[in-house]
Amino acid sequence: MAKIVVYGGSGGIGVATARLLHQRGFDLHLVGRDVTRLAAAAAELGAAFTVGDVTDDSLFARVAAEAGAPLAGLVYAVGTITLKPLSRLGPADFARDFRINAEGAALAVQAVLPALKASADPASVLFFSSVAVGQGFSAHASISMAKGAVEGLTRALAAELAPKVRVNAIAPSLTRTPLAQALTDNAPVAEAIAGLHALGRLGEPQDIAALAAFLLSREAGWITGQVIGVDGGRASLRTKG
Repeated sequence: MAKIVVYGGSGGIGVATARLLHQRGFDLHLVGRDVTRLAAAAAELGAAFTVGDVTDDSLFARVAAEAGAPLAGLVYAVGTITLKPLSRLGPADFARDFRINAEGAALAVQAVLPALKASADPASVLFFSSVAVGQGFSAHASISMAKGAVEGLTRALAAELAPKVRVNAIAPSLTRTPLAQALTDNAPVAEAIAGLHALGRLGEPQDIAALAAFLLSREAGWITGQVIGVDGGRASLRTKG
């Protein structure tokens, strides 16, 4: 059975994607920090798992060893939401956002690259950017820089690893995940942000997971190097003057 590694597989978009992949017959290896939630997700999905933090350099080799080979794909659904004006950002903010979002993604792929290349069919790698990269949002300097690097990494690796490995990214708008809970649990704020989307609501993890599962499948076998928005229309539509 084809196996996919899912970083961030204990909550939000990562676990929603893992559930769809499980339904479609993939074997899974989950990676996350929260051992309780990770073990629960692994038990639900019949998956193996590795506990660790992507800021720990030793994690990636452990995942590669424990996941084994070959691998049909890798999902890096790990991120941050650092919302501060430039005057309040320090070196630690920039370094943390870059490490978790961009550098971690590159190291995760690097560690399992031989296993991805060993796949009988072209393997698939999926990263996550943000609608904020293509738009200009106040107080998003650090996270937009980091996610912009993810988009550059997506295209660079898609070129470098073709034709054995496909690499794509999804750029969501605000989605109801544990990471975004401080925003989405504030009803007036959530309602105001939802109103900025043409479809009039915030995203749900399942909205993102549906495209993620497709991009990891054989049906997406001629798609690589793409950053695709799942954002309720926010990146391109203005419904209010």
